Formats: sequence, C-alpha cells, structure tokens
Amino acid sequence: MSGDASAGTASTAESTADGASGDATAVDDQPRPATYYHLARAVLYREFLIFVRYPANAIGGIVVSLFFFAALFLGGQLLAGQALTDSIEGIVVGYFLWTLSVGAYSSVSNDIGSEVQWGTLERHITTPFGFAPVALLKGVAKVVRTFLTSAVILAVMLLATGTRLSLAPVTVVAIAGLSITSVLGLGFAAGGVTVLYKRIGNWLNLLQFGFVALISAPVFDLPWTRVLPLAHGSAMLQRAMVDGVRLWEFPLVDLALLVAVAVGYLLGGYLVFEYATARARRLGVLGDY
Repeated sequence: MSGDASAGTASTAESTADGASGDATAVDDQPRPATYYHLARAVLYREFLIFVRYPANAIGGIVVSLFFFAALFLGGQLLAGQALTDSIEGIVVGYFLWTLSVGAYSSVSNDIGSEVQWGTLERHITTPFGFAPVALLKGVAKVVRTFLTSAVILAVMLLATGTRLSLAPVTVVAIAGLSITSVLGLGFAAGGVTVLYKRIGNWLNLLQFGFVALISAPVFDLPWTRVLPLAHGSAMLQRAMVDGVRLWEFPLVDLALLVAVAVGYLLGGYLVFEYATARARRLGVLGDY
C-alpha cells in the first residue's frame, strides 16, 4: 500500500511538473507586444543597413556637399577676397548647420513622400504605434546619420580652409541638436501636406534654400527673429564654435528660448501632420498618388 501511495504521489508530482512546464512553455510561446524600444532599435538598425549596403549614395552626398562648399569658398575668394577670409569661421559653422538642417528636414518630408509614391503609406498608418511616431523615429535615425556625415564634411572644411574652431562635443551636439529639432517640425508639416496634396516636391526643395536666410538671420539687430527656426540656434552655435562659449556659460534665458523654439515647432509640425493625415482619410485620398 505504501509503495502504491508513493508511486501515485510521484506520478502526480511528475504530471504537475509537466503541466507547469507546459504552461510556462505556452506562456513563453505567446508573442509579446512590441515596445517603443523595439521600434527605435529596428529603425536605427534599418538606417545602419541602408548606410552599409548603399555606401556609394552616402559618399555621394558628402561629395556633393563638399562640392557646393568649394564653389562657395572659391567663388567668394574671387569676389570678396580678404573679407571672406576674415569671416570664414562663421561661414564654416553656418554651412555645417545647413547640412544638418537639410538632412533633418528631408529625412521626414522626403521619406513620407516616398511612402506615398510607393503605396506603402497605409501600412504605416495601421501599425500599433501609428504613423507619426514611426516617422518621427525614422527622422531621428536619419538625423543621427546626418550628424556623422556632417562631421566628416566639417573636418574636411576645416582642413581645406585652415580654420580652427572650438569643438566641445557636448556643447556642439546639444545646441545643434536642439536647433534642427525645429526643422524636424517643419519636415513633419511638409510631410502632412505631401500626404494631402501628393506631388509638391518643388515647394519642399525651395524651403531648403530658405534655411540659409534663417541661419544668417540678424538676431542681434532684429531680436524677434530669435523665435524663427534655426535663427537663435545658429547664433548660439556661432558663439560656441567660434568664441569657445560652453553650454553652461550661456544665459539661462537663451537656453530656455532654444528649447522652447525646438519643442514649439516640433509640436506644431506634429499637429499639422495629424490634421493633414486625418483630412486625407476623410477625403479618401490617403492611399492615392
């Protein structure tokens, strides 16, 4: 009897253990919902793969940017001579910020335009995250890549012109990053208009040249221009890279305004994007091209 009871108890324990392990396996086999961490990792990895698999395109972008700077520098020397040499530091910093701005702007607007043209926009709309967060993270990933390529362009410009600048990494990345955040907002707004009206590429390209006026805005003579995208950040980046001012040495008011402009334009662009995509749904033109 005792032997039978022991055997029964052992059998029950084994079956219970098997059931528990089966339940654990069943729980482990269930798919886990993706988080924003997984989305960010996937988007960054996608951008890395594009950069690695198509290096000729990435190198071509650097060569084109350097070609335009060479034309600007050499043409300016012929026309302005010593006046250009005296202001070369500001020109280098401004061109560096312009390359970052164009990369941040086009990363959102052109990417959304491509999704519309390829007919894959609705797949992004139906994701659990929504299209706006996906587009924002894809834009951030492209901004990271743009920082790397713009750093190469900056190094070549410094070597070619013999210019010396203060390159404190924390200060430069913080100010430049917040400066182009406002441009991300413009890219969102342009992307929303693209979803609604489809082919507006000429207008989108025209806005890129407007960044030159924003970067060179006379913020000291016209203080109200500080609330425009890039203007205040460009003035702070000039002081940081030319005069060697560190991030913590700027007045708190200047830092607060830089953050406010970045957040304001990003939020405004996000709202325009949401409104445009919602209107495209109502009109039934979301997937049209």
